[in-house]
Amino acid sequence: MRERKYFGTDGIRGKVGKNPITPDFILKLGWAAGKVLSRHGSRKIIMGKDTRISGYMLESALEAGLAAAGLSTSFTGPMPTPAVAYLTRTFRAEAGIVISASHNPFYDNGIKFFSINGEKLPDYVEDAIEAEIDQPLTCMESSKLGKASRMIDAAGRYIEFCKGTFPSKLNLQGLKIVIDCANGATYHIAPNVFRELGATVIAIGITPDGMNINKNCGATNIRQLQRWVLKENAHVGLAFDGDGDRVIMVDHLGNKVDGDQILYIIVCEERRQSQLHGGAVGTLMSNMGLELALKKFGIPFARAKVGDRYVLEKLQELDWRIGAENSGHVILLEKTTTGDGIIAGLQVLSAMVSNHMSLCDLYRGIQLLPQVLINVHLSENNNPLESTKVRKITQQVKTELADRGRVLLRRSGTETVVRVMVEGENAQQVTALAQRIADAVKAADAQDH
Repeated sequence: MRERKYFGTDGIRGKVGKNPITPDFILKLGWAAGKVLSRHGSRKIIMGKDTRISGYMLESALEAGLAAAGLSTSFTGPMPTPAVAYLTRTFRAEAGIVISASHNPFYDNGIKFFSINGEKLPDYVEDAIEAEIDQPLTCMESSKLGKASRMIDAAGRYIEFCKGTFPSKLNLQGLKIVIDCANGATYHIAPNVFRELGATVIAIGITPDGMNINKNCGATNIRQLQRWVLKENAHVGLAFDGDGDRVIMVDHLGNKVDGDQILYIIVCEERRQSQLHGGAVGTLMSNMGLELALKKFGIPFARAKVGDRYVLEKLQELDWRIGAENSGHVILLEKTTTGDGIIAGLQVLSAMVSNHMSLCDLYRGIQLLPQVLINVHLSENNNPLESTKVRKITQQVKTELADRGRVLLRRSGTETVVRVMVEGENAQQVTALAQRIADAVKAADAQDH
């Protein structure tokens, strides 16, 4: 396979104004994608975005490139990533494109693609787009250029789709829910979904200004949500990230409920209802406590590489239906084709309602082991993971933990960081060991710089 120049684990992402997130490159990307994707006959692209100020610029550049390749674009405006996947399937479009950097700060942005089936593009298609980028840009003759239009009812269609995944015999009446939309793409969607199902909703993070997306709010920073849940005496809180494909929850006591615990709740509920198909897929980052808790019920568990696209690949390989990352990407193939924060949240609420149990009652069966994750920010293009000293210290830590814990070092596919994860039985020991490795990574990075 060709060495990747642009595509990471979740499309193309970077700082706005620096290659590759520049207007000229995005124009060329639109053209290259148009050339590769125009194979199914509809010659139509569904394009959505989150609430970043740079979205206006990037959607214009992408549309121009697509039009030059002869594809027409239908704009949804701010729309969750999973909504674009759903609309792409519904309209049988050539592809869906989302302009978003997910949980990153506003000054980053990125481009994600979905296939005609509403799934992340396979590697070979991304490779073909990269190869096309290196070719000279050409333009279709005027009669064959693409057009641009706006999809008027995108939000309403997606709201109804989400509600349709909630059991028709149940409702959310009597539940008080706090929802944090991260000033992102769910701000005009999620509150309506939960209200229309009967819940009393307190919505925060619903005033996007182009620069406050994910800022001290949402799935990556739940402190504000925890305060609101306790202040309002709410039954539950849900926090989405900037593009709505992740959810982290908070119980009525203010405790964080992450993707591992959400996966456990949904899998156990499927098992209770005799609807579980196979087992569950997590990632290399999934807590050992999840694996042990599922094992008690005889439920198989498999680990994929980090990244929701790899969770999906593993699900398809095993012909299973439920997978998740502990960061809150939850994929439920019986409901939809990609990670969807709103739909995952609805399934947890369904379990609460049907069993007359609180959120903390539902996750009580899983005991998460102490796990420490440290993000070490890197200088450009350095790879301290190749350092002899980093490898030596990592091996020392693994030896110290023996078979009572895990160590994982990896370069992020979405940020210029190395993620250092250490897991074990003793929180103090785990913290110290993770810091030891992180310090070695920092030193190696400084030496390379």
